[in-house]
Amino acid sequence: MDTEDARQRIEKLRETIDHHNYRYYVLDSPEISDQEYDRLFRELVQLEEEYPQLITPDSPSQRVGAAPLEVFGVVEHREPMLSLGNAFSGEELIAWYKRISGLIGEERFELVAELKMDGLAVALTYEEGKLVTGATRGDGFRGEDVTQNLKTIRSIPLAVSGSVPRRFEVRGEVYLSRAGFKKLNEARAKAGQPLFANPRNAAAGSIRQLDSRVTAQRPLDIFIYGLGWVEGESPSTHWETMEYLKSLGFKVNPTNSLLGDIEEVEALYQHWIAEREHLPYEADGVVVKVNRFDLQERLGVVGREPRWAVAYKFPAIQATTRLLDVGVNVGRSGTLNPYAILEPVQVGGVTLKRAALHNEDDIRRKDIRIGDTVTVQRAGEVIPEVVGPVVSLRTGKERFFTMPTHCPVCGSSVIRPEGEAMSYCTNASCPAQAYERLKLFVSRGALDIQGIGEKQAEALFQSGLVKDVGDLYSLKDKKDELTAMERMAEKSVSNMLAAIEGSKERPLARTLFALGIRHVGSETAEILAEHFRSMDELSRATMENLTSIPAIGPKIAESVIDFFSKESNKAIIQKLRKAGVRLEMEESKREVLPFSGHEFVLTGKLEAFSRTEAEARIKELGGSAGSSVTKKTTILVAGADPGSKLDRARELGTRILTEGEFLNLLEEAKE
Repeated sequence: MDTEDARQRIEKLRETIDHHNYRYYVLDSPEISDQEYDRLFRELVQLEEEYPQLITPDSPSQRVGAAPLEVFGVVEHREPMLSLGNAFSGEELIAWYKRISGLIGEERFELVAELKMDGLAVALTYEEGKLVTGATRGDGFRGEDVTQNLKTIRSIPLAVSGSVPRRFEVRGEVYLSRAGFKKLNEARAKAGQPLFANPRNAAAGSIRQLDSRVTAQRPLDIFIYGLGWVEGESPSTHWETMEYLKSLGFKVNPTNSLLGDIEEVEALYQHWIAEREHLPYEADGVVVKVNRFDLQERLGVVGREPRWAVAYKFPAIQATTRLLDVGVNVGRSGTLNPYAILEPVQVGGVTLKRAALHNEDDIRRKDIRIGDTVTVQRAGEVIPEVVGPVVSLRTGKERFFTMPTHCPVCGSSVIRPEGEAMSYCTNASCPAQAYERLKLFVSRGALDIQGIGEKQAEALFQSGLVKDVGDLYSLKDKKDELTAMERMAEKSVSNMLAAIEGSKERPLARTLFALGIRHVGSETAEILAEHFRSMDELSRATMENLTSIPAIGPKIAESVIDFFSKESNKAIIQKLRKAGVRLEMEESKREVLPFSGHEFVLTGKLEAFSRTEAEARIKELGGSAGSSVTKKTTILVAGADPGSKLDRARELGTRILTEGEFLNLLEEAKE
């Protein structure tokens, strides 16, 4: 690339980055993912390093953030609020460590690691122990005066007492918890207001309210992450400073860690990658800081970033790509479910080609159009979803999606009941519905018929040997047809038939769940089984019978009555009864199940089965499954990379099992 080409590309990058800075920092409405923004910024920095004569004072690489909104008063930061450099891999983190190690002439030195919150950075100034000013970071040198709004956050002390400097400033990150974010968006949806894209935008939007009474109604919180400046003496290390601020009443993140070397940082980073989805708030990395202030001062600042700190970013869970088309599949209850067909894109180390779009109303609300550049999101084991379109990249060739009027599988008419978000295929015998019900029926959380995975289920269905779930129990008379099928050796067929036979002894609640009754999940199935005691009694239940149960509302009741009113479903129940599938509660085993009286809690990643499947096994054997470790917890099952629940269990003296020990316990319970 020659100088002129570089100049043109740099100008284009600056224009694009300035646009997205404005969208992110000022309007709180980003159009691209953090991953894409980081890529653009790194390209600009690299080009400016190659062509230093093209660097200008107004380049985004020479400043932090964007200018403050003039509607608020402006606060001049006494010490700049600089942003952090990023490390996107272990190699980049090591390179940062070696670089600063060479500069200070020490091979080992203490580091502090803190979760990088996805919120809004603010500076709080105190005089004579009282909060006098609260400001946003703004462009790093000038921020917005949002004092009144920050005072509404209950975790920010309005005054501190004790041995405090006459004047000092603390810095922190205002954030919104996942639960608070969900509640806020639900309220906005009911009011017909646009939804916030993520908790960071919601926090920023809340702090920038002109009416502080609105801010006060939102569940904002803060973690203090440092001392900006102080008049008088202060501790000599960052860790001591955070402990001091904590003693004054400031909220400091309890996950902060004092570490001896970079290897410990990597171990902590891997821990938080595994546990990040269990945090009550969004975090996008780990901030690593040199602990000693004298070393920080020697290292100083380069450009827009302090040398003594770096943000070790988590793998991206968002990315942008093109929406090629919208497909529609049919669920087991007849719902028509739209999904995004994407230009393949890497998100968090996984290539995404499809993502959820939920329903037609959601597509309309987000204004998603076929051909759009869209932001997609993947978090943990959650199904990838389309967050929204990048409107500024539209060409005019995009087109709206319309739900089909006929089922894409069987061609039957499609209806959308009044007041519901989903459209439905009207054909109860639709092959797609039958196939989806079959997959549920054999799954681990349902009747757990081992040897029938998704591919085997599809083969059985397409061969015509299984037209509904009741037909599984007549396969023992079709062994020759089964062994003639592709990839169905005699031994695997024998194992499959044995598993089908064994499934007859599953508890009534598992069978109820396996039938795929709309709105009846595993917990609701347990409630219905316990109350009615048999399939026959449940099939005769009236609306009054059902809604008299505290946990059963009108929607569930209507769905149950509708299911048992259909002749096709009655025929399936008859097949199950004829085959000897248990359709009643077994009284004799109610009080003597192996796990009776035990409350289990699961933590970390399990290899043998999902958390839902493990909990189903526990409940089948009479135990209960809790979400947090308390004094009532009797057994903690710790998988790979266990989180804070393990520490809590040790504190309480709770029995702790590895996954292998848990599997052995399950085997013993069968005997």
